Amino acid sequence: NNYLKINVEPRLKRISGVGKAQLFGSNYSMRLWLRPDKMAQYGLIPDDISTVLARQNIEAATGSFGANHPTANEYTMKYRGRLSGAEEFGELVIKSLPGGNVLRLKEVADVELGDEYYNYSSEVNGHPAAMMLINQKAGSNASSTIKEIHEVLDDLSRDLPEGTEFVVLTDTNKFLYASINSVIRTLIEAILLVIVVVYVFLQDIKSTLIPTISIFVSIIGTFAVMSMIGFSVNLLTLFALVLAIGTVVDDAIVVVEAVQAKFDEGYQSAVLAADDAMKGVSSAILTSTIIFMAVFFPVAMMGGTSGAFYTQFGITMAVAVGISAVNAFTLSPALCALLLKPYIDEQGNTKNNFAARFRKAFNAVFDRLSRRYVRGVMFIIHRRWLLWSIIGISFGLLVLLVNVTKTGLIPEEDTGTVMVSMNTKPGTSMAQTSKVMERINSRLDSIGEIEYSGAVAGFSFSGSGPSQAMYFVTLKDWEQRKGEGQSVNDVIGKIYAATSDIPDATVFAMSPPMIAGYGMGNGFELYLQDKAGGNIAAFKEEADKFVEALSQRPEIGEVYSSFATDYPQYWVDIDAAKCEQSGVSPADVLSTLSGYYTGQYVSDFNRFSKLYHVTMQAPAEYRVNAESLHHMYVRATDGGMSPLSRFVRLTKTNGPSDLTRFNLFNAISISGSPAQGYSSGQVLEAIGETAREVLPSNYTYEFGGISREESKTTNNATLIFLLCMVLVYLILCALYESVFIPFAVLLSVPCGLMGSFLFAWLFGLENNIYMQTGLIMIIGLLAKTAILLTEYAGKRRSEGMTLAQAAYSAAKVRLRPILMTVLSMVFGLVPLMMAHGVGANGSRSLATGVIGGMIVGTLALLFLVPSLFIVFQYIQERVKHN
Repeated sequence: NNYLKINVEPRLKRISGVGKAQLFGSNYSMRLWLRPDKMAQYGLIPDDISTVLARQNIEAATGSFGANHPTANEYTMKYRGRLSGAEEFGELVIKSLPGGNVLRLKEVADVELGDEYYNYSSEVNGHPAAMMLINQKAGSNASSTIKEIHEVLDDLSRDLPEGTEFVVLTDTNKFLYASINSVIRTLIEAILLVIVVVYVFLQDIKSTLIPTISIFVSIIGTFAVMSMIGFSVNLLTLFALVLAIGTVVDDAIVVVEAVQAKFDEGYQSAVLAADDAMKGVSSAILTSTIIFMAVFFPVAMMGGTSGAFYTQFGITMAVAVGISAVNAFTLSPALCALLLKPYIDEQGNTKNNFAARFRKAFNAVFDRLSRRYVRGVMFIIHRRWLLWSIIGISFGLLVLLVNVTKTGLIPEEDTGTVMVSMNTKPGTSMAQTSKVMERINSRLDSIGEIEYSGAVAGFSFSGSGPSQAMYFVTLKDWEQRKGEGQSVNDVIGKIYAATSDIPDATVFAMSPPMIAGYGMGNGFELYLQDKAGGNIAAFKEEADKFVEALSQRPEIGEVYSSFATDYPQYWVDIDAAKCEQSGVSPADVLSTLSGYYTGQYVSDFNRFSKLYHVTMQAPAEYRVNAESLHHMYVRATDGGMSPLSRFVRLTKTNGPSDLTRFNLFNAISISGSPAQGYSSGQVLEAIGETAREVLPSNYTYEFGGISREESKTTNNATLIFLLCMVLVYLILCALYESVFIPFAVLLSVPCGLMGSFLFAWLFGLENNIYMQTGLIMIIGLLAKTAILLTEYAGKRRSEGMTLAQAAYSAAKVRLRPILMTVLSMVFGLVPLMMAHGVGANGSRSLATGVIGGMIVGTLALLFLVPSLFIVFQYIQERVKHN
């Protein structure tokens, strides 16, 4: 510990990203082991030693000779200052003795350089160790900070004492880099799949090249903007880029499709075809891009943990789509004019290469699909009751699915680390706890997936004390744990199985929190509060009933509280009458107890350029039991010495080792984890229901750690979705100059949201921050896609077509680009949806919801938006006419 404190901690604290470096253990201390028999022999009590230290172990400014004299030389006087060695302290003069002799401290006490506390110990894989926990400074980059820490440790390791080494038990960079590499692979796969989908629809390499270029332009441009605004490459921004791949090709596809449509109309000049095509699609591209970017504006204003998730993801998406829109107005038309050529030459001859034949076959199939689709649209147009029935059913299913889908904050991942807390019987000594730990260490060594296990005795997740301990368990690399039954949850199960038969040991294992700083584990954490400030024993009884009731809930796997009121204690009472009769002050009795038994801080000393405490206490053999009071003496006013047992009355009792306060109330900490197959949101609901059933009116509870954040996030998410919908509506009102036409776009969005929840429910996923981020994206994507229909239908209506003809024409013309863009998005997300291994749960949560929303939402808007356009355009025209 002291080696770390002196040689390692200062170097680590100088790293800009390090906020705190916490050592598990105690510092050096000059230990004064007072021998009660010798102290009594010379008529001394501990307060006498404190007084001597206060008088002789001091810093003093002693001035100088000759200062300010016109002729004398100046000499500075320097006092030795504080003592620094055990020999120096041993030579302190306590009192004078008859015959001109003096009594020194070494004659009544054993003096040594030791530890300030002896209630802590650490080990790694059964070997003695000194352990340090390093926390990141708020606002710093975790990856670069950890990299600097490793560089410092590598440099320091060259000077380590023989037989010692640095072992990193938990390193968030391992999980981060493994997850990022997984997402990068997914990014490459998504790009390839999108290119294939685009080629299938365009059937031409040059045509496919234009949307492909837009992907790289958007991604590179997004990285440039991220660098300027201070964003880092992390899981959130990479997820955003994966989702953006299917989105940024959208505008380029619309441009290419429009140019090819001009070729089909007979255009022979690519430049003229590109120019006329842009006149027809510019408005739709601009409107849809503004709408898509706008849905992320409310989330960028959010604060807190969820705001950090939404903001980085949303801004990255908005920037990528904004760049793709600029590309669609500039580079894509230019490339179309340079690269594209008509499929039919000026003589009317059709090219007969492979691409032409493939195009002909694909178009034949697509034309049949298009005719059936248009018939379906007309079927709904002529049956308005079916339109409103579908919308009503979608709304109903959305409400139902929202209520039945599991909820959570962040999906639990295999981070390669397990946190284990261990408690023994109240009153167990450090030596007895160490023996229990030896048995646990041997069991952990037998689990093949564990690489390191670092143990700290004296600390646990719920407090500190000699009967408590905790373990930081590092698992082997994910590549070595690909087999069945080797995940982090499987290892936790093996830890429980291996330690279940160890008597007098309560073991609780969990994954670390997915968000560092929110508690110690990835389960739930709450504080039961006594608002009335009543009896602690009664409070403990109610807490036990609450824990027992929670343990009966199927949603909760493990639940425990380390709070105990049966720690063996002695109630100390001072007999004031006897003190008065013997001329002994009760204060002297108490200070003597403190000086001999507690390990009292009485002074300071300097060593290794640092300041340490001087601690006095009786040796352990003098403090074995209550009988030792017979051998500890207090001094009376007449100088006589009397044993403490004469004035101290002890009553054996039991009580808590410490008390927790939360919100200024007495509180008991309760922790646990969800049962297999249940989400954290379901656990929070179960806790609320149980509390209402079991807890008396004067007791309440508050969540702590990550559970507290999750309980607050649900309401925020609902508000954000409403704000997004309202903002989209207002922008559409401004663009269409109508309060009715926007409903033709927005009423299809709930169908997509329903699809997201449907897929999440079918695949057993949670409604968490990842999925909610995808839902915000769904709102923008579906609105953007629906605008392609309503904008085109509006133009046809302004040219004199009937409402039905305008809707029919929009459905027929826009089917191809809509299917192309949606399928590009869906296939681009398939690798994320099929992800496995590191970070897979978050990937699946995000991709599954978006894929479900896009599939169901697109099917709905393709058939519903034309009919909705007719309804609301008719209302608009009637209102305008009146």
